[in-house]
Amino acid sequence: MPYRDYIVTDPAICAGAPVIKGTRVPVRTILASLEAGDSFEAILQDFPGVSMEALRAIIAFAAASAREDLPAPQLAA
Repeated sequence: MPYRDYIVTDPAICAGAPVIKGTRVPVRTILASLEAGDSFEAILQDFPGVSMEALRAIIAFAAASAREDLPAPQLAA
């Protein structure tokens, strides 16, 4: 999923935090909703400017971010 098509940063919007393109909805807000157990359907109702594709892009963005933060796996000797 090419998340860069859906997630942007702009210093003039939400202090440069990643947001869904064309909105002022921060990625962290959607991730917090998912963490709280909200369904995709509930999130789409709460944020009408957000598409299903944008939600998938947020998941891809979070996965890519986690991969960058994870330590390298230890190799068995």
